[in-house]
Amino acid sequence: MKNLAVILIALISGTISASAFAEKEHKVPFSPEDENFSGSIQVALLLDTSNSMDGLINQAKSRLWNIVNTLTTLRFDGEEARIEIALYEYGNDGLPAESGYIRQVVGLTGDLDLISEHLFALGTNGGSEYCGAVIQNATKKLDWNTDSRAMKLIYIAGNEPFDQGTISYKEAISDAVNDQLFVNTIFCGSGEEGIRTFWKDGAERGKGKYFNIDSNAVIRHIATPYDDRITRCNQLLNNTYVGYGSYGQKRLAVQNAQDEEAEEISFANIAERTVSKASRAYRNESWDLVDKIKSDPDALEKIPENKLPEEMRGKTRQEMRDYVNRKKAEREKIQAEIAELAKKRQAYIEKEQARKGVQDDLGKVITVSILEIARAKGYKQ
Repeated sequence: MKNLAVILIALISGTISASAFAEKEHKVPFSPEDENFSGSIQVALLLDTSNSMDGLINQAKSRLWNIVNTLTTLRFDGEEARIEIALYEYGNDGLPAESGYIRQVVGLTGDLDLISEHLFALGTNGGSEYCGAVIQNATKKLDWNTDSRAMKLIYIAGNEPFDQGTISYKEAISDAVNDQLFVNTIFCGSGEEGIRTFWKDGAERGKGKYFNIDSNAVIRHIATPYDDRITRCNQLLNNTYVGYGSYGQKRLAVQNAQDEEAEEISFANIAERTVSKASRAYRNESWDLVDKIKSDPDALEKIPENKLPEEMRGKTRQEMRDYVNRKKAEREKIQAEIAELAKKRQAYIEKEQARKGVQDDLGKVITVSILEIARAKGYKQ
């Protein structure tokens, strides 16, 4: 309420204009910091989906859960940080020209299945890549946390000159830095060409990291002795979800579909996804009763019985609560097992990487920079 009062006074006095407020929305610079802040990590992925970028999209699909698992290791003041991811595509001639061939696919969200669902739906087409425009759009349109302790990252990947389009990448990045965003650039090609075409300059101006990758390289997944058991745990984990309402049934279907998409890439990839699903970052209070009751203990009293799953109807409220609590206990037990297996799995992977070398792909360069920026922002593993 204090924030609202300050905003109203500023609008009435003319200190800020209504149009400026509308454009900035939640990014009001004089917003006081939250005393209960427990960490916030927001990541916007800006992917070039022009014709030549099929390999980049495939790498993103293969490495999404690896990136999420890196994010879930980070703590702020000992607390697990809240994670949100956004997804943009740009440079696709199938998008409207008046938009600058840019589309916000998904805004910042903690619904990781939603990100996965839309990532796997991306296709490539044509190519008019305007980096400055997509960075500007992500900076101004996404609902970034205004707390100075929040970790806010933009990753833009592509293979055409960084300075194309009518919107200056220098001005767009300057605005991003003013809003305490780190802009990281990933050039799909040689390091020298990325420097010559201003991708490195973009990262330096954005106080982020510059990388170059071979976007056509096939991802090398490391299979481990723990993948099989982790994947079996995945189905047990799915059985603990209690979808409510029509949306709940739809999201249960999406959850299963994204499992299948991950498994189609590799057995190691579905193991990565399962590890993500066992973390606190994978939260689904909008459709799952177990998560919903964590955030709202009185939820069962508010949801009409006809919105509950068939197996809960005709029961007393206490019986319903007992049912959800049993599912909660089952989930916590499975999550604990997955967490232990994940530690052993990661140790095995690190040993294999030391022996075989680490592949520089989209996921690897993002995780490396996340950890480096996290240390600078006071987040620890």
